Amino acid sequence: MDKIINKFYKNKKVLITGATGFKGAWLCQWLLILGAKVFGCGFNPNKNKDLFYSLGLDKKISLNFFDIRELKKTKDYIDKIKPDIIFHLAAQPLIYDSYKKPFLTYNVNSIGTLNILESVRFSKSVKSLVCITSDKCYSNNFSTKGFKEDDKLGGDDPYSGSKACAEIMVKTYYESFFKNKIGVASARAGNVIGGGDWSPNRLIPDTINSLQKKKIIFVRNPNFNRPWQHVLEPLRGYLILAKKIFNEPEYYSGSWNFGTEKNTITSVLEIVKQVILIWGSGKLTVNKKNKFKFYEQKNLQLNISKSKKFLKWKPIFNVKKSIIFTVDWYKKVIINKSNPAKITVNQITEYMNAIK
Repeated sequence: MDKIINKFYKNKKVLITGATGFKGAWLCQWLLILGAKVFGCGFNPNKNKDLFYSLGLDKKISLNFFDIRELKKTKDYIDKIKPDIIFHLAAQPLIYDSYKKPFLTYNVNSIGTLNILESVRFSKSVKSLVCITSDKCYSNNFSTKGFKEDDKLGGDDPYSGSKACAEIMVKTYYESFFKNKIGVASARAGNVIGGGDWSPNRLIPDTINSLQKKKIIFVRNPNFNRPWQHVLEPLRGYLILAKKIFNEPEYYSGSWNFGTEKNTITSVLEIVKQVILIWGSGKLTVNKKNKFKFYEQKNLQLNISKSKKFLKWKPIFNVKKSIIFTVDWYKKVIINKSNPAKITVNQITEYMNAIK
């Protein structure tokens, strides 16, 4: 059991923006286990809301639908529910979609974050705000050592740019309005995997869908490396961070990386091979004719030294264990027809028990 967050969240009023998304659903479920009073806001339509509803979370938390780009609705909702803690996850989360809809991406990821910050500025209840951005908020420096929190922000695609903008907003609002008053932090993570992710143009969901339909798996950018981690890893980081800035905002506010241990990156091709091996069947081929070509960093790694030293957070699973955990969820739900909520709760419990 995690001594850092155990008992802290009991009866705390916690708002999760983007609650109906992949990360949001896992976070909602975990907070319920910890005894929190969970509030969520989402946006219809949401392409990846299946997990949220399959877990029955619409009946377990207080849920409201509105567009986070509307300041008045955002502010009114926060004023109404009076949360102690906010996890801001609502976003357009896909690089692929950011090329097709750049204005929407900047609008949701940047202005949405701005509206949360502005609403918290006038809130009398919020003591802790964690804004989730991305490991792709950094300007590419072609380093193999991993990005540090004080490295230059930037990005060469609309998604990365929108997250860099959000980071700047978080920093300026903290320095101008929240310093020594409210704990405000940004959390940078990416390439999470886990059961229940059905987003299109993502490696694991696309692979699982192909395996389900017994189709050949087409792999794009097979040699690209990413710091793959199970979704529970960064979520635990967010939970620890929210507690730290709640109790000591002047010391823990700021930006934090949540990634894998050094040099644990794995290629896209190797990930798919592992998924097929654990699934027990399947064929793959490299897709040499990529219809939609766009820029992505070939190698991406985060330096997590700061989080390890000051938050006492570190990854629990290696890449192989993360893949096993993920595929096991899909196999039990899809093949064995097991209850998704039961499997999810069991996996969160197993993960918590693995923390020393």
